[in-house]
Amino acid sequence: MHAVDTTSEAALSDWQHVHNTVIPTALLSLEDVRERSARHVLHIAHLGDALVGCTTLRVPAAGSTTATVIARVLPAYRGRGFGRELYSHALAQARSLGAEVIETVVLASNPEGLSFAHRAGFIEFDRYVLPGDTVPFVDLRLA
Repeated sequence: MHAVDTTSEAALSDWQHVHNTVIPTALLSLEDVRERSARHVLHIAHLGDALVGCTTLRVPAAGSTTATVIARVLPAYRGRGFGRELYSHALAQARSLGAEVIETVVLASNPEGLSFAHRAGFIEFDRYVLPGDTVPFVDLRLA
């Protein structure tokens, strides 16, 4: 598996596809993804020619040491270690940018993602529902 940054329109579209597949309650347009790519570090991952997943790194804000690391894996590729690889890649980036506190967010309807986060040492600290949604997002912090 290899990670690629999202500097091209095709890569942004791939990132959007993974996000919208894994987070169907908060679909993003390509314009939304472009805007996110200006604020966050986004990567996609392939196994050969197959799109496997993506990452989002919300870098620490000025004066903060907290980063958010999100790894998403398409359902067909789960349970094969790709999530761990994606998470490790994004975590290393976060640490290199000075992050001391690591958080993640998982859609409550994604039991595989929640289980992954708990196995990686994350502890839930908040749940919230976006306006108009019914499925909560779960905020977790690395213990």
